[in-house]
Amino acid sequence: MSNIGSIREHMEVIGADGVHVGTVDRVEGDRIKLTKKDSGEGSHEGHHHYISTGLVADIEGDKVRLSANGDVAVTFEEEENSKTV
Repeated sequence: MSNIGSIREHMEVIGADGVHVGTVDRVEGDRIKLTKKDSGEGSHEGHHHYISTGLVADIEGDKVRLSANGDVAVTFEEEENSKTV
């Protein structure tokens, strides 16, 4: 696994196939929090999604490359708890 500590805000997250998956908001524990603007549409719109750092294959400049293709990586995304406190 790459050096997760070098992942920074606004880095692009791409699948192994080079497809855009999201943009880093920040790293929280063992997950990468993606920005809301990459949250998708419909019921997925307007809240953060997370990708496990276990999927990170490499960090190349300003890109975080995942070990899974983009279309597969999004199936591993976790949604933020939409409950507001």
